[in-house]
Amino acid sequence: MQASTGSPGSPSPPTATLGYALFATRWLQAPLYFGLVAVQGVYVYKFFYELWNLIVRCVTGRATETYVMLAVLKLVDVVMIANLLIMVIVGGYETFVSRIGLQGHRDQPEWLSHVNPNVLKVKLATAIVGISSVHLLQMFVDVQHTSRHSLLWGTVIHMAFIVSAAILAYMSGPMVARAEQAAHRDGHGHRPDPGPPAAPARQRVPIPAQAPPPAEETGAEARIRAAGFPARKELEDFDAGHPRDFDREAVARLGKLDFVAARRNAVFVGPPGTGKTHLAVALGVRACQAGHRVLFATVAEWAGRLGRARAAGRLAEELAALDDCPLLIVDEVGYVPFDADTSRLFFQLVAHRYERGSLIVTTDRPLGRWDEVFGGPSAAAMVDRLAHHAEIVRLDGDSYRTRRATAAWAD
Repeated sequence: MQASTGSPGSPSPPTATLGYALFATRWLQAPLYFGLVAVQGVYVYKFFYELWNLIVRCVTGRATETYVMLAVLKLVDVVMIANLLIMVIVGGYETFVSRIGLQGHRDQPEWLSHVNPNVLKVKLATAIVGISSVHLLQMFVDVQHTSRHSLLWGTVIHMAFIVSAAILAYMSGPMVARAEQAAHRDGHGHRPDPGPPAAPARQRVPIPAQAPPPAEETGAEARIRAAGFPARKELEDFDAGHPRDFDREAVARLGKLDFVAARRNAVFVGPPGTGKTHLAVALGVRACQAGHRVLFATVAEWAGRLGRARAAGRLAEELAALDDCPLLIVDEVGYVPFDADTSRLFFQLVAHRYERGSLIVTTDRPLGRWDEVFGGPSAAAMVDRLAHHAEIVRLDGDSYRTRRATAAWAD
């Protein structure tokens, strides 16, 4: 059935008005979630009340081993129920009332990016099974004071929770699969052309426009795939002992990603093989995991992209489109000199991003020598804007790749 179309100034049809009114009733649920927030406060009080009793009995010597175990299990039980409440409050409000705008927040829960009723039901079911397990364990610990009747029915109820959670998870699987299949189809019921096969993992290709990820990829992994990283790197895997000298505190600050939210820049300066690209990619991966869109390319690849946009007369549109990515990474500045025309393109990129979006740049030479790379008078103005709000990290040392090759040859 197709909806009728009218002029922009025509009144909304009655069915649309009724639909909007019914949809607005979702806000009636908002007070329910605020009530659950108050219940969270009750459980916080209960937790510290039980903790205080435990401490007092331990200090006065009136706490038996069984009592301590039961008290600890009671504290765990309170925490697990509080976690269940958080799941219901945040997930339910996000699913049924209104979206919670946490994109880019470093503490955004991973599951919040793909929360839906099916996922929420399964998570609730597994949380209930966990709480039931704690209650059953309390019975077993205090088995001397637990009747056989209570123990039997506690076990039966716990098994019922496990079976119901397994059935719910099994039923949710086909529902999610059908939803993904529907997302793959276009308006005529056909699957879209999958396109050419992906390039090999180690092959550098010119950076593409950031197309929407496949429907089966969601959240952080889709952003990482779309960023165009040459390989996946993590900050935790960086060999901090290899560079002879670098500012570890600066890298730790950058790892918090506050510079992305503040629209500041990061510049890694050092000889080849000292880990500049590793750090840039690792920060990019972490930004993707925090909800930011990221694009990675070498300086030569960025030159090609900007040059093609200028030749097509759409350079301004291309720069504006890059605003959708809070973080751009420019790798390998300094290895290839550029003419004055290409230098002006980079100046426009840096000037356009100034206080509007973040850049991570890796280079083999100090910013004061960028006139050796970028011809014309634009180098000084480019450096001025890039370094104004930037964390500049200098890495000194020998090439990590050369060191490994030398070690392998010696062996």
